[in-house]
Amino acid sequence: MQIIRTLLWILLLVGVLAFSFGNWDKQIDVRIWPGIVWDTRVPALVIVSFLIGIVPMWLYHRGVRWRQERRISALEQATTTMAGNKAVATAPAETAAAPVAAPAPDTASAEPSNPVDPEPQPKT
Repeated sequence: MQIIRTLLWILLLVGVLAFSFGNWDKQIDVRIWPGIVWDTRVPALVIVSFLIGIVPMWLYHRGVRWRQERRISALEQATTTMAGNKAVATAPAETAAAPVAAPAPDTASAEPSNPVDPEPQPKT
């Protein structure tokens, strides 16, 4: 995907350069306000107009992406903290309990027991 984006930017740059070389001799007057006139060349006007259009959208895109990355990292951190708290909460309960002899294996049950979960699973 990066190669396609790079190729598009290169094509845009080549197009702007070709346009600039072809139209550099043409000068135009741009009236900003009554009394303020800007004498410029056509390629400069095209490039400035392009930048006026793309820079705000690019800044908005970067802001949204930054906010999403912060949300994702906060959710990942919360998930890690919750998983860590659950492991810490179950570990002392297992070590604090009196040692119990392991029950004889039940051959009728095909469901293996979970050594991490302190509550016994009901058999169906």
